[in-house]
Amino acid sequence: MAVNDILFIILIIIAFVWDVKYEKLPNWLTATGMMVGMVYHLIRGGVDGFLFACLGLLVAGGIFMLLYLFKALGAGDVKLFAAIGAIMGIEFSLYVMMYSVIYAGLIGLVILLFSKTFLRRILTGLFQIWQSIKQRSARDLEEFKQKYSTRFPFMYAVLPGVLTTYYFFLG
Repeated sequence: MAVNDILFIILIIIAFVWDVKYEKLPNWLTATGMMVGMVYHLIRGGVDGFLFACLGLLVAGGIFMLLYLFKALGAGDVKLFAAIGAIMGIEFSLYVMMYSVIYAGLIGLVILLFSKTFLRRILTGLFQIWQSIKQRSARDLEEFKQKYSTRFPFMYAVLPGVLTTYYFFLG
């Protein structure tokens, strides 16, 4: 197992425990992950390694920044994926993103299906979307999201996304 794999696994374990316990990813963890990735790749591969880490950081962080702007996830998740990109590179982090988003959708669907108010939430949500389109304003939709949305730590989806990526990427 390579050193960057060990660093990555440590990052993911700490992030998982922290996110589940506190529902927040601390800056000290994500910033350390970014710095460790850049320094490791600089030492290991020189300027090319440093560019590998920086591109991974920018691409992974940039893609998740778009999701953050649409309020699909938190800022800590953006910084975590920037750290993942810095440690593991672009290709690996793109696979983790893809699988994590798929798992998040499945988790959200299971939560919706097993909640007692499933049909009411769906109908109310569709009505709010329709109202937002008619009024050309997202204010009511934002209020609906704040009041009725079901949230869970994104690490519940990231961890199986990481495991799936390792299985297919390294298998």
